[in-house]
Amino acid sequence: MTQLITDRRDIDFILYEQLDTQALLKEEKYRGFTRKSLDMMITEARNFALKELLPVCAEGDRQGVSLDNGEVKVPPCFRRPHNLYVEGAWTSLHEPEELGGQGLPPSVARAVQEFMVGANYTLVNYANFGHGTGKMIDLFGTPEQKKLFVKKLYTAQWTGGMLLTESEAGSDVGALTTEAVKNPDGTYSLTGTKIFITNGEHDLAENIISPVLARVPGAPAGTRGISIFIVPKYWVNSDGSLGERNDIWCTGIEEKMGIHGSACCTMTLGSKGRCRGFLLGEENQGMKIMFHMMNEARLNVGFQGFVHGAVSYQYALNYARERVQGKDLTGAKDAPSVPIIRHPDVRRMLMWMKAHVEGLRSFIYYTETLFAKADLACTTEECDYYKALIELFTPLVKAYSAQRGFEVTVQAMQVYGGAGYCKEYPVEQQMRDCKIASIYEGTDGIQAMDLLGRKLVADGGKAFNYFIKQVQQTIGAAKEKNGLGHMALALENASHRLAEAAAVLSKTAKSPNVKQAFAHAFPFLEAMGDVIMGWMRLWRAVVATDALAKGAKAKDQEFYLGQIKTSEFFIHAVLPCTLGKMDSIIHMCNAANEMEEAWFGN
Repeated sequence: MTQLITDRRDIDFILYEQLDTQALLKEEKYRGFTRKSLDMMITEARNFALKELLPVCAEGDRQGVSLDNGEVKVPPCFRRPHNLYVEGAWTSLHEPEELGGQGLPPSVARAVQEFMVGANYTLVNYANFGHGTGKMIDLFGTPEQKKLFVKKLYTAQWTGGMLLTESEAGSDVGALTTEAVKNPDGTYSLTGTKIFITNGEHDLAENIISPVLARVPGAPAGTRGISIFIVPKYWVNSDGSLGERNDIWCTGIEEKMGIHGSACCTMTLGSKGRCRGFLLGEENQGMKIMFHMMNEARLNVGFQGFVHGAVSYQYALNYARERVQGKDLTGAKDAPSVPIIRHPDVRRMLMWMKAHVEGLRSFIYYTETLFAKADLACTTEECDYYKALIELFTPLVKAYSAQRGFEVTVQAMQVYGGAGYCKEYPVEQQMRDCKIASIYEGTDGIQAMDLLGRKLVADGGKAFNYFIKQVQQTIGAAKEKNGLGHMALALENASHRLAEAAAVLSKTAKSPNVKQAFAHAFPFLEAMGDVIMGWMRLWRAVVATDALAKGAKAKDQEFYLGQIKTSEFFIHAVLPCTLGKMDSIIHMCNAANEMEEAWFGN
């Protein structure tokens, strides 16, 4: 079977034509790079992913993880590629070189990760997961903590976790009961149990550094009284050497629907009264600090969902071209059978997948480019502009990408038919592995509540207005292009309707009918995501039209024509359905809240 991960031509289109990444290379921060050097790195990532990561993806899924006397054993086949991944410095790609990173523009880092994550998400996540831990310490740690932990976490010499969830404190983090008591030497003794901890324990690294949310005695109730602590598996001495085994143990692992090679642990702290940790920042500032890690994690999870979809589309497209079954509908009765890509319903599914996969890729890479622009901004106002868009887009990247990525895996399995439902073919695993993206790091419903309750109304809706103006700029550009006016008008209508829905929801959310508004929060997130896809698709069509007008090479013409036709499909065949969803939001049916609990059934 052809080994496919993603579409390199489309990645190049986004980086160099849609987002003009080469303009970033003129900035002092990125002057050490050229397009040639970036292309070589992406190519090397593809080669490494195909050679080392993809071959053990299905095997790791079959082998899974095991728990032995408090220690988790990962699939044995993971060990060699993990070590090569770490040795190749593929972690922390956009961090400075002096901290073990590559210093890449964030969008290019995503391009590299698309091959790695697409080849074997579960495996590379062991090495990548510590970046968020390192970033928190880099931002909020003491000089001593930074010296001890940051570089080793960025380079995955040590890996990291995230100990938030408890059995009675899931989405309601403020209900946690894990306690931290200050010791005379300034460290803290921790006691408690955390559940659903990804990579909380494993045998791939010499140490695991876990950020732990806990409450000090006398702290305020709820999230205001949460602090965050650095808890290493092995104690770290002041000179950086490893000391005794800390009293933090894995006491159980979950059997999951997918990502079987990933350790999902129950972690017990202080069962012997000897779990120690370092306070990060100040007491009662845990949530403020943790949200830096959570926002990064949410972007990564959205990216994960998108990548599973992108991989599944590549497999489904290849299968549809090779699988011969049935006659052409317009052919003679005695005509030979044709590849299933010739059948209208299969083409519809492939078009739907292509439209979303490419739209999501553009949206995610665009959001990453905003990080670079915020970092390079010349004024505070300019920086705040980009940061406002990042804040607005974060719940959408997470939830919309997770939703649509999973739906792409479902459509891919449908293209395969019965074969796709069997483990012999890769889309079965892609679907199982993808589903978690809509659940962890805050369910998609939580992201919708964040979008409505915080991001949409922040600063009087300033970020949302920034977004709408960006869409309008693309619409204006499309209206000036021959053949794109009909798509521009359709997107313009959808964007106006979205703004109307946003106004109705925001007003209702501030009224006594707040529950009525939040019953429509997730449909609004989906509708906004669809409009963003329409924006990205129209933007792509504008770029493709310009390239064709300039006399694109023959080998590129099919790609550009495909961009325009796929954009037409999304804007005229998918986006109209979104208008109906926005109508339902504006009309604000309250049946979900008016339903008596007993009416749901026994």
